[in-house]
Amino acid sequence: MGMNVGSSSGSGEPEVMMDVNTTPLIDVMLVLLVMLIITIPIQLHSVNLDLPAGNPPPPTKEPVVHEVFIDFDGTVFWDGTALANHQAVEAKLAEVAAEPDQSEVHIKPNKLVEYGNVAAVMAAAQRLGVKKMGMIGNEQFVN
Repeated sequence: MGMNVGSSSGSGEPEVMMDVNTTPLIDVMLVLLVMLIITIPIQLHSVNLDLPAGNPPPPTKEPVVHEVFIDFDGTVFWDGTALANHQAVEAKLAEVAAEPDQSEVHIKPNKLVEYGNVAAVMAAAQRLGVKKMGMIGNEQFVN
């Protein structure tokens, strides 16, 4: 810190100091910052789940799996058989949704297919009530 000793003009009167003293302002701001840091609650990034105890019973039968392949041009194949249009896809998905113990539907899009074609199949499955649906072949999208 420096000291203001006045002017060298010899008038004997000290000169008025025109600088703002920022030391108290800085002290108050530091105290407020420390108080803010102390009062912020600790963020816990966890989700508490109540999981069942023990081992689940083994499945009584193997699930039936239907593979839906969507080709690069938007053609949909149901278990290897090409479907004519979107209504045929919805008819197959409605059959799966009507089963009491639904089959699994695995959707595997081609890497070059437009997203709209895949989204249309997934939206139809959701709208019709297909519960067991999954995407397979995602490793082809990793560079």
